Amino acid sequence: MTGMASTTSASVEHYLSTVYEPEMDYVDGELEDRNVGEKDHSKLQAKLIRLLPAGLAVFPEVRIRVAANRFRVPDVCVYAEEPAEQVFTSPPLVVVEILSPEDRMARMQRKLEDYYAMGCRHVWVLDPCAKKAYRYDGTAVTEVRGGLTAGDLTLSLEGLFG
Repeated sequence: MTGMASTTSASVEHYLSTVYEPEMDYVDGELEDRNVGEKDHSKLQAKLIRLLPAGLAVFPEVRIRVAANRFRVPDVCVYAEEPAEQVFTSPPLVVVEILSPEDRMARMQRKLEDYYAMGCRHVWVLDPCAKKAYRYDGTAVTEVRGGLTAGDLTLSLEGLFG
């Protein structure tokens, strides 16, 4: 995909009954492409999943209903316990977005705001090219040094990017 966001109109029902390859976000009646597919993105996603402690429910690229007319598909989301529904409606313990070279911060900011607004208080952004991590606290995206935390969960950046 190019740096331009591609959108198509659709109903919620159509979105929920359709399989997209790759998966798409749904925002206020519009399907939005996601930047995926680069090796660095994929490698970091796999490494992150391997580093997360056993006992957590970890889901790559799963649909989350963040608002009545909005569905996001984070690169990774983590729950303390596995949700019962197929399309998640409860806020995850952690949402992780992994940047691709084509990602634009304005578009990423909207995603982060959606996760936070639905109640997820641990929203992380990983940049595989710069080997940096950021967190979103509801108002700003700030760089994190040393490690990412979410309650009792701590993830070393050295382990993630080293």
